[in-house]
Amino acid sequence: MKRLLAAFALLLPLIAGAQEPYPSKPLRFILPFPPGGGTDLLGRLIAERLSASLGQPVVTENRGGAGGNVGAEAAAHSAPDGYTLVLVAPSLAISPTLYAKLNYDPVKDFAPIALVAQVPNVMITHPSVPATTLAEFIAYARANPGKLNFGSGGSGTSNHLAGELFNLRTGAALVHVPYKGVNLAMQGALAGEVHLVFIGVPVPAPHIKAGKLRGLAVLARERSPLIPDVPTAAEAGLPDFDVTTWYGILAPAGTPGPIIQRLNAELRKMMAAPEIKERLAAMGTEPLTSTPEEFGAYIKREIAKWGDVVRKAGLRAE
Repeated sequence: MKRLLAAFALLLPLIAGAQEPYPSKPLRFILPFPPGGGTDLLGRLIAERLSASLGQPVVTENRGGAGGNVGAEAAAHSAPDGYTLVLVAPSLAISPTLYAKLNYDPVKDFAPIALVAQVPNVMITHPSVPATTLAEFIAYARANPGKLNFGSGGSGTSNHLAGELFNLRTGAALVHVPYKGVNLAMQGALAGEVHLVFIGVPVPAPHIKAGKLRGLAVLARERSPLIPDVPTAAEAGLPDFDVTTWYGILAPAGTPGPIIQRLNAELRKMMAAPEIKERLAAMGTEPLTSTPEEFGAYIKREIAKWGDVVRKAGLRAE
């Protein structure tokens, strides 16, 4: 009997640990881009609110590099215990086709939790370009093949792929000019160095209102309240050209289902909160919600969509 009691005493800590409620320690939240950008700002806001709702610190960790691949890879190879999360963007869906070698699989190596937000993009040009509408810009580009260009935040970024998709859809034949960040590409447009840039609405909105940049079209289903006079692409004559920058949260594959469901519920509640909607609106960002299954299906559709663009445009990154 004594031996039995002693053995039970040894098992007690293990039993207690197995029944420990989630979460019982701080969470790591990987942000796969450098500090200061849209992903960083959104990630820190989510971490702040998630910490409050879970009752544990959610510690952000910026792991920028290779178009988001460094951070995504770190998350994919982490323990599937619910204590590592990663905030991802369209680069996750672009990388599988763009990169010859990728050290993670964006579908097999992750457990989707939820879509959380999106930022509509806008096509901007300098007022000196002789085109006041999107239709006029397309006609001008077609009449001057290879003479016009578009700027992006770098090869393989979502704004680069948006430009390639625009070329494929319209026959514009714009030449790609990569910058080290999409904000620098916008500065290029302000200086008249590039003829077109695809960028999230919040940053160029003040310049559009001031007349320093011209907004040709918002690449979403609805106009942006930040620039209500700029039509959607469909209104401007280019249907089915919705190119929004979306954000979602993943965990490593194998993370227990109950943990995924708990986190999904917390995120859905968070994104529906009036104060979060208000703070996101100030950032030109729209809250989103989804089930884990819906987010997983969305990632697959995005991989197919951008993979087709990468192949047709003949792009490749090492």
